[in-house]
Amino acid sequence: MGAFAALHFGFTYPERTRSLVIGGCGYGAAPDKKVQFAEETEAAAKRFEETGMSQAAIGYATAPSRVQFQNKDPRGWKEFADQLAGNSTKGSALTMRGVQKRRPSLFDLVDQIKTIAAPTLIMTGDEDWPCLEPAILMKRSIPTAGLVVLPNAGHTINLEEPAVFNQHVADFLHAADLGRWPVRDPRAMANAILGK
Repeated sequence: MGAFAALHFGFTYPERTRSLVIGGCGYGAAPDKKVQFAEETEAAAKRFEETGMSQAAIGYATAPSRVQFQNKDPRGWKEFADQLAGNSTKGSALTMRGVQKRRPSLFDLVDQIKTIAAPTLIMTGDEDWPCLEPAILMKRSIPTAGLVVLPNAGHTINLEEPAVFNQHVADFLHAADLGRWPVRDPRAMANAILGK
């Protein structure tokens, strides 16, 4: 939800945006997954309410895009799961229904996304399947975007690969602060494979 908020900030308040880091953005964005995402979000909210966060967090923390973290760093994953279990049951259910379930698809926001002019770094894990296509969509749509895809990584890339994640962010922020983050050359978007 943080990456989605950052993306919205970028096109809503361009005059206040120096740079953007958008990590793991796009759950439920694929047009053919909209209904499924709404159903799964509602089911998650009900699970939170019916079993409480301490129990529901186990299932949420072992979602298909979080098992990578569990496999790489069982102790770190357990800390993540324990913190998730400590979240407010009511607050988590309301967030699922009021934010996750109701947010528009990124594919419906392309016109707004194209207006982003601030240096932008998009990051995703290569096993964060719901975020891969949206990451490419954002890369194509934002002329100042760079894309980092971390190998063998899920949704919690900042926790799974903190050193690599932080290095990419630090390098990006340094380049952006120095004015060295490029705007994409329009020729890179030509509809040709080999050129002329």
